[in-house]
Parts: sequence; structure tokens; C-alpha cells
Amino acid sequence: MASRNLLSVDFEVFGTVQGVFFRKFTKDTAKSRNCVGWVMNTREGTVKGVVQGEANNVAYMKNWLKNEGSPSSKITDCTFKNERQISSLDFSDFKVEH
Repeated sequence: MASRNLLSVDFEVFGTVQGVFFRKFTKDTAKSRNCVGWVMNTREGTVKGVVQGEANNVAYMKNWLKNEGSPSSKITDCTFKNERQISSLDFSDFKVEH
């Protein structure tokens, strides 16, 4: 199999992102883009997680997390850290953590 251009990135989304189905929509959007990883609410009122997949799909997710989100969310900021190329995926699915 040809080598794929896989990326991993950590994210944290700020704004009105809890209680608005943000995690569910993140999971559904990630799965639709063949991405894996996880998403969870924080005590600080943000949503954070990790997304991994092919570079173009991770780029799509970064844009979605920063600019779109769930229909009722109001995103004020989104930070990305630790973006790196990976040789294989660390996860087999995209999960909502509690």
C-alpha cells in the first residue's frame, strides 16, 4: 500500500461549545472525513481533543473546528498544538470522552 500523508493535531475550542452538541457534531464530522481521535469537554468550559488522518482531512477538520462547529455553537477561538506527521494512526475510531 502506498504511504499516506498522515497528520495528528491537538485542538482546543473556546466559546459557547458545551451543551450545544459540539462533541457529537465533531465526532460525526471527523468520521465522515475518515479521521480518528477523541473529543471531550473541559472544566474550563472549552472542548479539546486530538484529530488524526490524511493531511487534507485534518485540514478540513481544523477549518471546521475553527469556523463552523455545531449549529448552536459560538466559537470565539480555536488553538492547534503539536501538529506533526505520523507514520500510523494512534486510534481506530473517533470517540467522545467523558
